[in-house]
Amino acid sequence: MRAPGLDAGLVDPAAAPATLADVVPALVGAVLGREPGGALPTAPAPRACLVLVDGLGERLLRRHAADAPFLAGLLDAAPVLCAGFPTTTATSLGSLGTGAPAGRHGLVGLAVRVPGQDWALEALRWDERVDPRAWQPLPTAFERAAAAGVPVTRVGPRAFDGAGLTAAALRGGRYAAAETPGERVAAALEALVADPRSLVYCYLGDLDAAGHRRGCGSLAWRLELRLVDRLLADLAERLPPGCLLQVTGDHGMVDPPRAERLDLAALPALREGVEVVAGEPRARYAHARPGARADVLAAWREVLAGRFLVLSRDEAVAAGWYGPQVAPHVLPRIGDVVATALGGASLVDSATTPAWLLDLVGLHGSLTPEEALVPLLSLRT
Repeated sequence: MRAPGLDAGLVDPAAAPATLADVVPALVGAVLGREPGGALPTAPAPRACLVLVDGLGERLLRRHAADAPFLAGLLDAAPVLCAGFPTTTATSLGSLGTGAPAGRHGLVGLAVRVPGQDWALEALRWDERVDPRAWQPLPTAFERAAAAGVPVTRVGPRAFDGAGLTAAALRGGRYAAAETPGERVAAALEALVADPRSLVYCYLGDLDAAGHRRGCGSLAWRLELRLVDRLLADLAERLPPGCLLQVTGDHGMVDPPRAERLDLAALPALREGVEVVAGEPRARYAHARPGARADVLAAWREVLAGRFLVLSRDEAVAAGWYGPQVAPHVLPRIGDVVATALGGASLVDSATTPAWLLDLVGLHGSLTPEEALVPLLSLRT
């Protein structure tokens, strides 16, 4: 069922022919020599390397193709994937790592209410009170690959090794800690060369960081894209024979105007009857007090009319935004109210948000094509 009021300018996650959840299972099948099938049929390849460029949206790459000639040269043959909802790193890595949609893996946002508690788990920082393996109990695609005898290497910064989100979404195989982008690509190459059959995942995060701080329309972002493009072109030149390289993003980004920013601290009607506000500025959850759900939904729809598409939890779930099914333990993590931004709107809370977060220029989370669509670029040796 299509979400009521879904604007033609928003991507419908339920209608996407392929998503990030399809990527790693297809690569595992390729390395194991299985017949191509599924949403992303992938011919066999004994070695596979997946590079996740945080913040690499399909629309952004097309817009700045001149700054990324190597990556842009792969666009015409590339499937366009839907990142899922919300379009945020924690949810996307959950889908990528488990091969399942958010309704099954349960990483349904950046900040997600812990059921029965009055606080939200911030997935990028995690919290020692939450066991990541209990929060996300599905075996990951990397674990399944390792169990099938495929040497798996995950490359990323040392701080991510054993971190909550890594343990929840990306566990399995060996973790190779490397700090700079160049060190990570070198570590990925070493892992590919070391075994005649291998699966390597490599994370690059600087593009997203530049976009958040300076904006995805900034010179800083474009220069960062140039660096990523040159680095991945060098990687492609050095790949061993029989290797499939794939490059994708976890979401895109937009630069919402400050003039379109709304502040919860100045909108008391949005706090009435609400226990916890979670999510992020372009994809908000409101968890209502017992008996207040209908009033909260009505208030959010009235105040945010024309700026956010506001759904009830039941409507968002029925529309397939979290996949065809939502597990019972995941349902209460989704707000009673689900609000996704239209145009350049954002909803912050100046009373509780640190100043440096309020100063971020580039944002994501909503279902605009700029945020929700990511490319799946491929090259074989």
